[in-house]
Amino acid sequence: MTTTTPPISVQLYSVREASLENFDQVLELIAKIGFKGVEPFNLFGKSPTEFKKQVNDLGMEVSSTHFPWVTRSPDISQVADIVKTLGLNRVPGGFGPDDFKDMDALNRTIDTTQKVVDALKPYDLTLFLHNHHWEYEPINGRTGYHYLQDAVPEVEFQIDTYWAANFGKNDPVEEVTRVRERMPLAHIKDGPLVRDQPHVAVGSGKMDFKPIFAAVDPDVFEWAVVELDNCATDMLTAVAMSYKYLTENNMAKGNV
Repeated sequence: MTTTTPPISVQLYSVREASLENFDQVLELIAKIGFKGVEPFNLFGKSPTEFKKQVNDLGMEVSSTHFPWVTRSPDISQVADIVKTLGLNRVPGGFGPDDFKDMDALNRTIDTTQKVVDALKPYDLTLFLHNHHWEYEPINGRTGYHYLQDAVPEVEFQIDTYWAANFGKNDPVEEVTRVRERMPLAHIKDGPLVRDQPHVAVGSGKMDFKPIFAAVDPDVFEWAVVELDNCATDMLTAVAMSYKYLTENNMAKGNV
């Protein structure tokens, strides 16, 4: 069992529609709910310096970022500058379905991952990868993501625990356990485990989170990041319900 309770953050992609209308208000509401951190995917016109100051002034931290996505960016130095300005030492990356469609594609993906890891070293930054469900499809009888995890030992992971379940075909606890010493972050989302069905507030779907949190390495794991890609109900309400569930069940800790 973990001996420490990780702080709770939220991936702001969850509230992207409200953020387009009034990003300042969204950040204030997220702080009012009690989140200790936020994970941006877009700064909605703010500079990295402005964004970080606003988040800090609201009593939160920038836990991690999905902006800029280094595996889609040709300018490593610019990525490094933005990420460091946000006060972080990890750069985000990830891949699409075509990057895991067969062994040839996977070998190119592994090569790309290693090159990015090496390119970040002069900046004292590490790469973390975020997954969707396609990384967990088998290639030649073995889970695609496992090839990459073994081939590039220096890359870190933000396991998206819902996608790691791959609609019930995989055990997310096993996937977390497999990379627990390289997993400082996780995405915590819930839903029916049915393809193309909307996500739901954490704690009200099919996911069993207690064994997932028990599987992390408390010396490595830094942030539990709530994310709901889509929802049939009001997103801010679902985000608040997710916060309540995780904090009341002592799986994550907030500011209130």
